[in-house]
Amino acid sequence: MFYHRKDEFLYPVRVSGPDPKFASMLVEQLAGQNGELAAGMQYIIQGLKCKNPKIKDLLLDIGTEELNHLEMVGHMIGLLAGEQVSTASPEEFSFQLLGGGGPLWINSLGSPFSSTYVDAVGDIAADLQSNIAAEFRAKAVYERLYRQAKDPAVQDFIKFLISREEAHANLFRQALDEVQGQGVLKDFVDTGYSRQYYDLSQPAQYGQYT
Repeated sequence: MFYHRKDEFLYPVRVSGPDPKFASMLVEQLAGQNGELAAGMQYIIQGLKCKNPKIKDLLLDIGTEELNHLEMVGHMIGLLAGEQVSTASPEEFSFQLLGGGGPLWINSLGSPFSSTYVDAVGDIAADLQSNIAAEFRAKAVYERLYRQAKDPAVQDFIKFLISREEAHANLFRQALDEVQGQGVLKDFVDTGYSRQYYDLSQPAQYGQYT
């Protein structure tokens, strides 16, 4: 059961002033491929089908936290957008025109959110691996946004989100350690073909993995 607290965020969301251009970039982490909506939907749907009670709880906890992040990012987008729709620059105009500068289920290019962003194959090991990668991808995008941000308050907020991506990746790694030998990891690399390296890109210059 979900409840919404209107008067509480996990971390302060503040801006020094409007910055519609950065708002149109930050919307990528609202509903883009590596954004908060995709992460929340991914972990919650995995949690609903997970048979391991401990990992199910982890997935639903982190999925719920991602919805908190979604709300905070959406709130910051609204603060950054400001009110001056008529003065938007060309690169900001579509974002301002479609949503008045407020959050929409689109990415920074204006493409709508897609359920294809959600990875949930139903194998506990494969899903946890996917989740670790998802957290790293989100961290990479937030780090790029951090470098583009000019407002110290916005940078501070993004640093918090980067820290939480790291925390989630670490938690998913711990969960993955607990399911070694399960799912797709069962009988992993158990044939001669599983251990062969096909050196098909010639000439070979840098050695081989085994």
